[in-house]
Amino acid sequence: MINELLEAGGLALWDYVALHVLTCLIPAFLLAGAMVTFVSKEAIIHYLGAATSKLRSFPTAAGGSFFIAACSCTVIPVGSGLYFGGAAIGAAFILLWVAPAANILALTYTGTILGTEMLVVRLVTALLMAFIVGWVMSFVFRREEAERLATMQAAAPAGEAPRLVSRSDLILLGLLIVSLLAPNYLIQHGPYWHKVVVWLVASVAVFGYAWHAKSKDELKDWLNESWWFVRTIFPYLLIGVFVVGVITRLIPQAWVQEWLGGSSLSAAFFATLLGSVSYFATMTEAPFVDSLMKMGMGQGPALTLLLTGPGLSLPNWLAIARIFGPKKAFVYVTTIIILGSFAGWFAGNFIFSA
Repeated sequence: MINELLEAGGLALWDYVALHVLTCLIPAFLLAGAMVTFVSKEAIIHYLGAATSKLRSFPTAAGGSFFIAACSCTVIPVGSGLYFGGAAIGAAFILLWVAPAANILALTYTGTILGTEMLVVRLVTALLMAFIVGWVMSFVFRREEAERLATMQAAAPAGEAPRLVSRSDLILLGLLIVSLLAPNYLIQHGPYWHKVVVWLVASVAVFGYAWHAKSKDELKDWLNESWWFVRTIFPYLLIGVFVVGVITRLIPQAWVQEWLGGSSLSAAFFATLLGSVSYFATMTEAPFVDSLMKMGMGQGPALTLLLTGPGLSLPNWLAIARIFGPKKAFVYVTTIIILGSFAGWFAGNFIFSA
Protein backbone atom coordinates (compact mmCIF):
# COMPACT_ATOMS: atom_id res chain seq x y z
CA MET A 1 0.00 0.00 0.00
CA ILE A 2 2.79 2.44 0.92
CA ASN A 3 4.60 1.69 -2.32
CA GLU A 4 1.42 2.45 -4.29
CA LEU A 5 1.00 5.79 -2.53
CA LEU A 6 4.63 6.75 -3.12
CA GLU A 7 4.28 5.77 -6.78
CA ALA A 8 1.14 7.89 -7.16
CA GLY A 9 2.85 10.90 -5.60
CA GLY A 10 5.96 10.38 -7.71
CA LEU A 11 4.00 10.18 -10.95
CA ALA A 12 2.09 13.38 -10.13
CA LEU A 13 5.37 15.13 -9.33
CA TRP A 14 7.01 13.92 -12.54
CA ASP A 15 4.13 15.17 -14.70
CA TYR A 16 4.20 18.52 -12.93
CA VAL A 17 7.93 19.11 -13.33
CA ALA A 18 8.11 17.80 -16.89
CA LEU A 19 5.22 19.84 -18.26
CA HIS A 20 5.03 23.06 -16.26
CA VAL A 21 8.38 24.25 -14.88
CA LEU A 22 9.76 25.82 -18.06
CA THR A 23 6.64 27.32 -19.59
CA CYS A 24 4.75 28.26 -16.41
CA LEU A 25 6.92 28.55 -13.33
CA ILE A 26 10.08 30.22 -14.62
CA PRO A 27 8.31 33.15 -16.37
CA ALA A 28 5.93 33.50 -13.42
CA PHE A 29 8.76 33.76 -10.90
CA LEU A 30 10.54 36.29 -13.12
CA LEU A 31 7.34 38.34 -13.36
CA ALA A 32 6.82 38.26 -9.60
CA GLY A 33 10.40 39.41 -9.03
CA ALA A 34 9.99 42.21 -11.56
CA MET A 35 6.83 43.44 -9.83
CA VAL A 36 8.69 43.74 -6.54
CA THR A 37 11.75 45.35 -8.12
CA PHE A 38 10.31 47.81 -10.63
CA VAL A 39 6.89 48.87 -9.29
CA SER A 40 6.96 51.75 -6.79
CA LYS A 41 5.91 50.71 -3.28
CA GLU A 42 5.15 54.32 -2.40
CA ALA A 43 2.79 54.54 -5.35
CA ILE A 44 1.01 51.36 -4.31
CA ILE A 45 0.41 52.82 -0.87
CA HIS A 46 -0.83 56.05 -2.43
CA TYR A 47 -3.33 54.37 -4.72
CA LEU A 48 -4.57 51.92 -2.07
CA GLY A 49 -4.67 54.32 0.87
CA ALA A 50 -7.62 54.85 3.15
CA ALA A 51 -8.04 58.34 1.71
CA THR A 52 -8.56 56.94 -1.79
CA SER A 53 -12.11 56.26 -2.97
CA LYS A 54 -13.27 52.65 -3.18
CA LEU A 55 -14.04 53.06 -6.87
CA ARG A 56 -10.35 53.69 -7.36
CA SER A 57 -8.64 51.61 -4.68
CA PHE A 58 -10.65 48.39 -5.06
CA PRO A 59 -9.93 47.84 -8.79
CA THR A 60 -6.32 48.88 -8.23
CA ALA A 61 -5.91 46.37 -5.39
CA ALA A 62 -7.53 43.60 -7.40
CA GLY A 63 -5.49 44.37 -10.50
CA GLY A 64 -2.21 44.52 -8.60
CA SER A 65 -2.99 41.31 -6.71
CA PHE A 66 -3.46 39.53 -10.01
CA PHE A 67 0.33 39.59 -10.49
CA ILE A 68 1.28 38.44 -6.98
CA ALA A 69 1.97 34.70 -6.90
CA ALA A 70 1.35 33.81 -3.26
CA CYS A 71 -0.42 31.18 -1.22
CA SER A 72 -2.85 31.90 1.61
CA CYS A 73 -0.01 32.13 4.14
CA THR A 74 2.75 33.93 2.25
CA VAL A 75 0.30 36.67 1.20
CA ILE A 76 -0.23 37.65 4.84
CA PRO A 77 2.98 39.73 5.14
CA VAL A 78 2.14 41.54 1.89
CA GLY A 79 -1.40 42.36 2.94
CA SER A 80 -0.47 43.37 6.46
CA GLY A 81 2.41 45.50 5.18
CA LEU A 82 0.05 47.39 2.91
CA TYR A 83 -2.54 47.78 5.66
CA PHE A 84 -0.19 49.09 8.33
CA GLY A 85 1.60 51.17 5.73
CA GLY A 86 -1.58 53.07 4.95
CA ALA A 87 -3.76 50.94 2.69
CA ALA A 88 -7.47 50.85 3.45
CA ILE A 89 -8.87 47.71 5.05
CA GLY A 90 -11.00 46.92 2.01
CA ALA A 91 -8.04 47.12 -0.37
CA ALA A 92 -5.82 45.10 1.99
CA PHE A 93 -8.32 42.27 2.26
CA ILE A 94 -8.93 42.30 -1.49
CA LEU A 95 -5.22 41.60 -1.89
CA LEU A 96 -5.38 38.89 0.78
CA TRP A 97 -8.07 37.18 -1.29
CA VAL A 98 -7.17 37.78 -4.94
CA ALA A 99 -3.42 37.10 -4.73
CA PRO A 100 -3.81 33.44 -3.68
CA ALA A 101 -7.25 32.81 -5.23
CA ALA A 102 -6.69 34.26 -8.72
CA ASN A 103 -3.09 35.26 -9.41
CA ILE A 104 -1.84 35.03 -12.97
CA LEU A 105 0.26 31.94 -12.23
CA ALA A 106 -2.66 29.97 -10.80
CA LEU A 107 -5.02 31.14 -13.54
CA THR A 108 -2.62 30.15 -16.31
CA TYR A 109 -2.21 26.71 -14.79
CA THR A 110 -5.97 26.39 -14.34
CA GLY A 111 -6.50 27.12 -18.03
CA THR A 112 -3.85 24.60 -19.01
CA ILE A 113 -5.35 21.77 -16.95
CA LEU A 114 -9.07 22.53 -16.70
CA GLY A 115 -9.75 24.59 -19.80
CA THR A 116 -10.53 28.18 -20.74
CA GLU A 117 -14.11 28.14 -19.45
CA MET A 118 -13.06 27.25 -15.91
CA LEU A 119 -10.27 29.85 -16.07
CA VAL A 120 -12.66 32.64 -17.06
CA VAL A 121 -15.29 31.67 -14.49
CA ARG A 122 -12.64 31.44 -11.76
CA LEU A 123 -11.27 34.88 -12.61
CA VAL A 124 -14.64 36.61 -12.80
CA THR A 125 -15.92 34.93 -9.64
CA ALA A 126 -12.77 35.76 -7.67
CA LEU A 127 -12.99 39.42 -8.67
CA LEU A 128 -16.69 39.68 -7.82
CA MET A 129 -16.05 38.06 -4.45
CA ALA A 130 -13.12 40.42 -3.90
CA PHE A 131 -15.19 43.56 -4.39
CA ILE A 132 -17.89 42.24 -2.05
CA VAL A 133 -15.27 41.30 0.56
CA GLY A 134 -13.71 44.77 0.29
CA TRP A 135 -17.09 46.45 0.72
CA VAL A 136 -18.08 44.21 3.68
CA MET A 137 -14.80 44.82 5.50
CA SER A 138 -15.01 48.56 4.85
CA PHE A 139 -18.61 48.74 6.05
CA VAL A 140 -18.26 46.60 9.19
CA PHE A 141 -15.11 48.43 10.32
CA ARG A 142 -16.03 51.89 8.99
CA ARG A 143 -15.61 53.64 12.38
CA GLU A 144 -12.15 52.24 12.87
CA GLU A 145 -11.27 53.20 9.29
CA ALA A 146 -12.49 56.75 9.86
CA GLU A 147 -10.09 57.10 12.79
CA ARG A 148 -7.20 55.68 10.74
CA LEU A 149 -8.05 58.03 7.87
CA ALA A 150 -7.99 61.07 10.14
CA THR A 151 -4.62 60.04 11.59
CA MET A 152 -3.04 59.40 8.20
CA GLN A 153 -4.37 62.61 6.68
CA ALA A 154 -2.72 64.56 9.48
CA ALA A 155 0.60 62.75 8.99
CA ALA A 156 0.64 62.49 5.19
CA PRO A 157 3.22 64.65 3.42
CA ALA A 158 2.00 67.01 0.73
CA GLY A 159 3.05 66.52 -2.86
CA GLU A 160 2.18 64.89 -6.14
CA ALA A 161 1.36 61.21 -6.43
CA PRO A 162 4.47 59.06 -6.96
CA ARG A 163 4.87 57.38 -10.32
CA LEU A 164 3.74 53.76 -10.34
CA VAL A 165 6.10 52.42 -13.01
CA SER A 166 8.44 53.84 -15.65
CA ARG A 167 7.97 53.30 -19.38
CA SER A 168 10.88 50.88 -19.67
CA ASP A 169 9.66 48.91 -16.64
CA LEU A 170 6.18 48.72 -18.14
CA ILE A 171 7.56 47.32 -21.39
CA LEU A 172 9.59 44.73 -19.48
CA LEU A 173 6.56 43.69 -17.43
CA GLY A 174 4.53 43.39 -20.63
CA LEU A 175 7.17 41.15 -22.24
CA LEU A 176 7.22 38.98 -19.12
CA ILE A 177 3.45 38.58 -19.25
CA VAL A 178 3.75 37.54 -22.90
CA SER A 179 6.42 34.97 -22.02
CA LEU A 180 4.09 33.54 -19.37
CA LEU A 181 0.90 33.43 -21.42
CA ALA A 182 2.09 32.78 -24.99
CA PRO A 183 3.25 29.14 -24.64
CA ASN A 184 -0.02 27.98 -23.13
CA TYR A 185 -2.38 30.00 -25.33
CA LEU A 186 -0.64 29.96 -28.69
CA ILE A 187 0.08 26.23 -28.47
CA GLN A 188 -2.91 24.36 -27.10
CA HIS A 189 -2.40 21.13 -29.06
CA GLY A 190 0.57 19.11 -30.20
CA PRO A 191 3.84 18.07 -28.52
CA TYR A 192 5.09 19.94 -25.47
CA TRP A 193 8.32 21.02 -27.16
CA HIS A 194 6.29 23.41 -29.31
CA LYS A 195 5.45 25.33 -26.13
CA VAL A 196 9.12 25.27 -25.15
CA VAL A 197 10.07 26.89 -28.46
CA VAL A 198 7.52 29.69 -27.96
CA TRP A 199 8.74 30.19 -24.38
CA LEU A 200 12.36 30.31 -25.54
CA VAL A 201 11.65 32.96 -28.19
CA ALA A 202 9.70 35.07 -25.69
CA SER A 203 12.44 34.68 -23.06
CA VAL A 204 15.11 35.83 -25.51
CA ALA A 205 13.02 38.96 -26.14
CA VAL A 206 12.63 39.53 -22.37
CA PHE A 207 16.31 39.28 -21.52
CA GLY A 208 17.42 41.06 -24.68
CA TYR A 209 15.29 44.06 -23.75
CA ALA A 210 16.27 43.87 -20.07
CA TRP A 211 19.98 43.82 -20.95
CA HIS A 212 19.48 46.90 -23.14
CA ALA A 213 17.21 48.89 -20.81
CA LYS A 214 18.43 48.01 -17.30
CA SER A 215 21.64 48.47 -15.41
CA LYS A 216 23.58 45.54 -14.00
CA ASP A 217 22.48 46.44 -10.47
CA GLU A 218 18.82 46.51 -11.53
CA LEU A 219 19.18 43.14 -13.25
CA LYS A 220 20.82 41.74 -10.15
CA ASP A 221 18.05 43.03 -7.90
CA TRP A 222 15.41 41.57 -10.24
CA LEU A 223 17.01 38.14 -10.33
CA ASN A 224 17.53 38.16 -6.57
CA GLU A 225 13.85 38.93 -5.99
CA SER A 226 12.85 36.23 -8.48
CA TRP A 227 15.11 33.75 -6.71
CA TRP A 228 13.41 34.63 -3.42
CA PHE A 229 10.08 33.55 -4.94
CA VAL A 230 11.66 30.36 -6.26
CA ARG A 231 13.12 29.24 -2.97
CA THR A 232 10.05 30.35 -1.02
CA ILE A 233 7.33 28.83 -3.21
CA PHE A 234 8.85 26.08 -5.36
CA PRO A 235 9.63 23.55 -2.59
CA TYR A 236 6.04 23.83 -1.33
CA LEU A 237 4.80 23.32 -4.87
CA LEU A 238 6.72 20.08 -5.17
CA ILE A 239 5.55 18.85 -1.78
CA GLY A 240 1.97 19.87 -2.52
CA VAL A 241 1.87 18.13 -5.90
CA PHE A 242 3.26 14.96 -4.34
CA VAL A 243 0.64 15.07 -1.59
CA VAL A 244 -2.08 15.66 -4.20
CA GLY A 245 -1.05 12.47 -5.97
CA VAL A 246 -1.13 10.51 -2.72
CA ILE A 247 -4.49 11.90 -1.58
CA THR A 248 -6.03 11.21 -4.98
CA ARG A 249 -5.09 7.56 -4.64
CA LEU A 250 -6.58 7.44 -1.12
CA ILE A 251 -9.97 9.10 -1.70
CA PRO A 252 -12.74 6.64 -2.63
CA GLN A 253 -14.55 7.57 -5.83
CA ALA A 254 -17.93 6.84 -4.22
CA TRP A 255 -17.21 9.40 -1.49
CA VAL A 256 -16.41 12.10 -4.06
CA GLN A 257 -19.54 11.37 -6.06
CA GLU A 258 -21.76 11.39 -2.97
CA TRP A 259 -20.48 14.54 -1.25
CA LEU A 260 -19.01 16.62 -4.08
CA GLY A 261 -20.98 15.47 -7.12
CA GLY A 262 -23.63 17.50 -8.89
CA SER A 263 -24.41 21.19 -8.42
CA SER A 264 -26.32 21.31 -5.15
CA LEU A 265 -25.76 24.03 -2.58
CA SER A 266 -24.69 21.40 -0.03
CA ALA A 267 -22.00 20.07 -2.38
CA ALA A 268 -20.70 23.60 -2.99
CA PHE A 269 -20.76 24.33 0.74
CA PHE A 270 -18.86 21.15 1.58
CA ALA A 271 -16.26 21.92 -1.09
CA THR A 272 -15.93 25.45 0.31
CA LEU A 273 -15.35 24.13 3.83
CA LEU A 274 -12.84 21.59 2.55
CA GLY A 275 -10.94 24.28 0.68
CA SER A 276 -11.10 26.91 3.41
CA VAL A 277 -9.51 24.64 6.03
CA SER A 278 -6.98 22.80 3.85
CA TYR A 279 -3.68 24.31 2.78
CA PHE A 280 -2.87 24.48 -0.95
CA ALA A 281 0.32 26.05 -2.24
CA THR A 282 -0.19 28.20 -5.33
CA MET A 283 -1.08 26.05 -8.37
CA THR A 284 -1.45 22.77 -6.47
CA GLU A 285 -5.22 23.24 -6.36
CA ALA A 286 -5.62 22.77 -10.14
CA PRO A 287 -4.25 19.20 -10.40
CA PHE A 288 -6.08 18.24 -7.20
CA VAL A 289 -9.42 19.52 -8.52
CA ASP A 290 -8.76 17.91 -11.90
CA SER A 291 -8.27 14.55 -10.17
CA LEU A 292 -11.47 14.96 -8.13
CA MET A 293 -13.47 15.94 -11.22
CA LYS A 294 -12.33 12.75 -12.94
CA MET A 295 -13.69 10.91 -9.91
CA GLY A 296 -17.11 12.57 -10.12
CA MET A 297 -16.81 16.02 -8.57
CA GLY A 298 -19.24 18.56 -10.02
CA GLN A 299 -18.03 21.68 -11.80
CA GLY A 300 -19.69 24.00 -9.29
CA PRO A 301 -17.99 22.46 -6.24
CA ALA A 302 -14.78 22.32 -8.31
CA LEU A 303 -14.94 26.09 -8.77
CA THR A 304 -15.33 26.71 -5.02
CA LEU A 305 -12.39 24.43 -4.25
CA LEU A 306 -10.27 26.21 -6.87
CA LEU A 307 -11.03 29.50 -5.09
CA THR A 308 -11.05 28.66 -1.39
CA GLY A 309 -8.36 25.96 -1.58
CA PRO A 310 -5.52 28.42 -2.25
CA GLY A 311 -7.42 31.48 -0.96
CA LEU A 312 -7.97 30.29 2.60
CA SER A 313 -6.50 27.78 5.02
CA LEU A 314 -6.53 27.16 8.75
CA PRO A 315 -3.05 28.72 9.12
CA ASN A 316 -4.39 31.70 7.14
CA TRP A 317 -7.29 32.12 9.60
CA LEU A 318 -4.93 32.09 12.57
CA ALA A 319 -2.44 34.49 10.99
CA ILE A 320 -5.17 37.01 10.07
CA ALA A 321 -6.61 36.79 13.59
CA ARG A 322 -3.17 37.37 15.05
CA ILE A 323 -2.28 40.35 12.84
CA PHE A 324 -5.63 42.04 12.18
CA GLY A 325 -7.61 40.81 15.17
CA PRO A 326 -10.12 37.95 15.71
CA LYS A 327 -13.13 40.05 14.69
CA LYS A 328 -11.69 40.91 11.29
CA ALA A 329 -10.69 37.28 10.75
CA PHE A 330 -14.20 36.08 11.62
CA VAL A 331 -15.91 38.57 9.30
CA TYR A 332 -13.51 37.82 6.43
CA VAL A 333 -13.61 34.02 6.65
CA THR A 334 -17.39 33.91 7.12
CA THR A 335 -17.91 36.18 4.12
CA ILE A 336 -15.67 34.04 1.92
CA ILE A 337 -17.41 30.80 2.94
CA ILE A 338 -20.85 32.25 2.20
CA LEU A 339 -19.79 33.76 -1.12
CA GLY A 340 -17.85 30.66 -2.17
CA SER A 341 -20.79 28.36 -1.50
CA PHE A 342 -23.21 30.58 -3.42
CA ALA A 343 -20.75 31.03 -6.32
CA GLY A 344 -20.29 27.27 -6.69
CA TRP A 345 -24.04 26.65 -6.62
CA PHE A 346 -24.76 29.45 -9.10
CA ALA A 347 -21.99 28.49 -11.54
CA GLY A 348 -22.90 24.82 -11.40
CA ASN A 349 -26.57 25.45 -12.15
CA PHE A 350 -26.53 28.47 -14.46
CA ILE A 351 -23.10 28.73 -16.13
CA PHE A 352 -21.49 25.32 -16.59
CA SER A 353 -24.83 23.67 -17.34
CA ALA A 354 -25.72 26.21 -20.03
